[in-house]
Amino acid sequence: MAIFGRIKGRIKEKIKKIKLRKKRLQRVSRKKPKKEVLQEFPKIETERTKFYTPQPLSVRQPLREDLPYAYGQDRIVLQVRDPWWIHAYWELKESTLERLRNELKDEFYQARRVLRIYDVSFINFDGKNAHRFFDVEINTYANNWYIDTASPGRSWCVDLGLRLPDGRFVTVIRSNVVTTPIEGPSSITDEEWMIPEDMFARLYGLGIGFGSSPLRVKKLWQERLRREISSGAISSLASPVKKVQERGFWLVVNTELIVYGATTPDAKVTVQGRHINLRPDGTFSLRFALPDGRQVIAVKAVSADNQEERRITPIVTKETR
Repeated sequence: MAIFGRIKGRIKEKIKKIKLRKKRLQRVSRKKPKKEVLQEFPKIETERTKFYTPQPLSVRQPLREDLPYAYGQDRIVLQVRDPWWIHAYWELKESTLERLRNELKDEFYQARRVLRIYDVSFINFDGKNAHRFFDVEINTYANNWYIDTASPGRSWCVDLGLRLPDGRFVTVIRSNVVTTPIEGPSSITDEEWMIPEDMFARLYGLGIGFGSSPLRVKKLWQERLRREISSGAISSLASPVKKVQERGFWLVVNTELIVYGATTPDAKVTVQGRHINLRPDGTFSLRFALPDGRQVIAVKAVSADNQEERRITPIVTKETR
């Protein structure tokens, strides 16, 4: 019996060893393909990248949002389209309309929505001193309007309001002031020739041998110019006289410089140290003869109470070849 027990125990140990060996073999057989795949994968990727250029990832652009229909404020903006037409666009808050309904009651529903256009040229508009005005009726749902002024070269301001049944006008919002351009060349022909006496002598007199007296330079220069034109000769402002050929062919070239600007109507303005008169709206313009050389045009404006001062100095260089 003891012998059979020993044999049985040995058989169990062998069976156990066989099972353990089998499990080890299964584990090895499972891992081996993975190792082979891992070893082959870099080779496959290397071969593939020889013929493939990676493309950059496209970044999705965020969608642009539309402009808001309204900004929640009461305003009207006036802008110029051309010498005859201006354009206004506006926005009214619902709270403003509600306030008008409460104040005007039944009159609000009977009122006409109107654009009142004021001619405010050359004045400081206070709401009552316009040269003239005219009304344009608009519909309830409009938020912009083109306006035919029929008057180029004028300044305009627009009120958006209500015209009540009894004729009263209630201003709701008021626009900025714009000025339309003129429809053609300027009609101003009486500009000053701003050439200081000492500059005139330095530029013209010394260059062509007339001496240094400014008055004598101007007189002689004007006489010489008239004589040369009447006799058919042509003279450059700083060059010797050239006779016209017998065929009658010739050329004259003159240059001018126009300086213009604006400030407050009551300011004191000087150009190159010389006082100039302003127009009623504070604008000014000057015509300069423009000879060869460098021109320094110093412009200074001083407020009416002498508390503020502004300076602007244009510098212009002309070279004739």
